Amino acid sequence: MRVPAAFSWLDWLIIAGYFVIVALLSYIHHHKKVDEVEFLLSGRRLTLPAFVATLVSTWYGGILGVGEYSYQFGISMWLVFGIPFYVFSLIYAWLLADKIRKHPAYSIPEALRMQYGSRAGKLSALFVFLLVSPAPYILMLGLLFQYLSGSDAPFLWYAVGVALFSTLYVSIGGFDAVVRTDFFQLIMMYLGFILLVIFSIQHAGGPATLWQKLPEIHRSWTGGHSIQYIVVWFFIALWTFVDPAFHQRVAAARTPAIARRGIMLSVLCWMLFDTLTLLSGLYGYHILGAIDQPTMVYPYLANFLFPIGLKGLFFVALLATIMSTLDSYLFLSGQTLGRDFLAHYFPRIPSIRLIRISIFAAAMLGILLLMLYPSVISLWYVIGSIMVPGLLIPLLGVYLPAFRIRANWVLAQMIFPTLAALIWLILGEYTATSPYLGIEPFYPGLLVSVLSWMLGKKPYKQKAPHV
Repeated sequence: MRVPAAFSWLDWLIIAGYFVIVALLSYIHHHKKVDEVEFLLSGRRLTLPAFVATLVSTWYGGILGVGEYSYQFGISMWLVFGIPFYVFSLIYAWLLADKIRKHPAYSIPEALRMQYGSRAGKLSALFVFLLVSPAPYILMLGLLFQYLSGSDAPFLWYAVGVALFSTLYVSIGGFDAVVRTDFFQLIMMYLGFILLVIFSIQHAGGPATLWQKLPEIHRSWTGGHSIQYIVVWFFIALWTFVDPAFHQRVAAARTPAIARRGIMLSVLCWMLFDTLTLLSGLYGYHILGAIDQPTMVYPYLANFLFPIGLKGLFFVALLATIMSTLDSYLFLSGQTLGRDFLAHYFPRIPSIRLIRISIFAAAMLGILLLMLYPSVISLWYVIGSIMVPGLLIPLLGVYLPAFRIRANWVLAQMIFPTLAALIWLILGEYTATSPYLGIEPFYPGLLVSVLSWMLGKKPYKQKAPHV
């Protein structure tokens, strides 16, 4: 089933108004002359509300991927996209938040450079640049606007247009622009999904009624997947520890306490939003039946249920959810490529100018990547499986001495796990038996990472407690 978009002039006016508001919020104070710490971290003075708003909205950009999964596999979404990330986020707040805020580094590559040397910093910059690829979010925006327009034109045309819009305001306004727009986008994303759940309940009955009508696979905690598949997502949630958006926001917090409390509050916000998105996906399955693109279950359901005006408002909620992450990842990509990598080779060019050029380059690379993997979940899975194993232990070693490795071993610690995961992924594609030998590529990468750490770890002695 395909639910054709039925938009009125009022819906389009609301969507146009969203872009106007985002532009206005972005360009506030853009004429100020800013230094590097102001441009990259808002002067390291994020308040608790600003911290929570920007972290919550940024972490939830893959909204269509969440819809795709919940529509197909039901409540197992909690085990794949929910619980693992709550757990590791809380561990992050407990173990790392204070240390990152007190560290002088502005970014992950800079932190690795300070600890292990310039070569580690440059290599990690390339890894992080790929890790924060905006490709999944450009893909979702392209699909969304293709649907809204009702056109058969390639979704890439729409994706490029919206990506360039984000590139423009992020490159001019810096991190301040990201934070200001995140406040507005956070409000819109919650409002849109609260309304979608309310209208779904009115149409099909309450959650208890819905539960009785769902097939077994949607009520299963595994969603029909193997235990290995579920467990690998727990390991992929280790992404949290190497996520540059987490690191950037913690580094930008006014105090370590704000960073720590902000993460805890963000987990509560994610739990609420997960409840809304899961219910929306389940209602979408029940109300719409079979649809041609599970990725589009939320837009289809909203178009089916909402009257004129509310349709436009809900699509603004989707745009806000996706673009809040897109602009953050574009900015991080530009910072990583421009300041942490290219600045070493072009020292005469101001770093802020290099960052602005690199933001555009990141958008173009994202478009190329989504052409290779035109699936949101596949993009997350491939990028996470390959990049996380190589970054995890070196970064933990910066802040936790027990994980520290010798400086002359750090490149091997980064390269070997990444190659192991990449080779395993290629073998699966080449032999058409993905995952190869029934083992997900993240596992060989993580195994090599642990073995490499054991070979190259730096002797660590805990301080004796005072008596």
